[in-house]
Amino acid sequence: MSHTPLLVSSRERAQALRLLEAILFASREPVAEATLQERLPEGTDLKGLLADLAALYENRGVVLTRIGGKWAFRTAADLAPMMAHERTQLRKLSRATMETMAIIAYHQPITRAEIEEVRGVGLSKGTLDVLLEAGWVKPGRRRESPGRPLTWVTTDVFLDQFGIADLKELPGVEELKAAGLLDKRPSLATIAMREEEADMPAGTDEDEGAEPLLLDDEEF
Repeated sequence: MSHTPLLVSSRERAQALRLLEAILFASREPVAEATLQERLPEGTDLKGLLADLAALYENRGVVLTRIGGKWAFRTAADLAPMMAHERTQLRKLSRATMETMAIIAYHQPITRAEIEEVRGVGLSKGTLDVLLEAGWVKPGRRRESPGRPLTWVTTDVFLDQFGIADLKELPGVEELKAAGLLDKRPSLATIAMREEEADMPAGTDEDEGAEPLLLDDEEF
């Protein structure tokens, strides 16, 4: 038997909208829909309220954003450059770390051995530790294969960091070319062609301790 939301007055709906707004503003992390539904009055039309709230903030300095099935307020995209000096933090990430992050994003779930096979060189001990510390990756399920190796997947923090709602929004080859990323990092061309080529060529050997890249928090 399906559950039908209770009918509420316009005043009760307005109050529920205010409560939803307050919950999202008070939360430090994106909030799942199930959690929001639990904290709102019984019978609340959550999807309708989220749509109303998104419309209310559509042209404001902060906007309501869906992040991997969760919701949060974020700075409007067109204002981000003006806010960069207040919230940008430069991190020194090696080329190997960036390549590993890209491989996980495009090929997840993927094991450490598979990451090394794609790159054509073994991972240094701290590469995955850096990504774990940043909160961009997490352990996935173990493979049902000999040794039951652990797989790695991206997190909602990764989606939030790079401003995408879900993995379907990851850039393809043409987008990477347009952004000039393939010229700067040729290895990303191979990574992004996951759906265009059945077999991916192994990368060339490189020094894991190569000069690190400066990564802006808003860029990938």
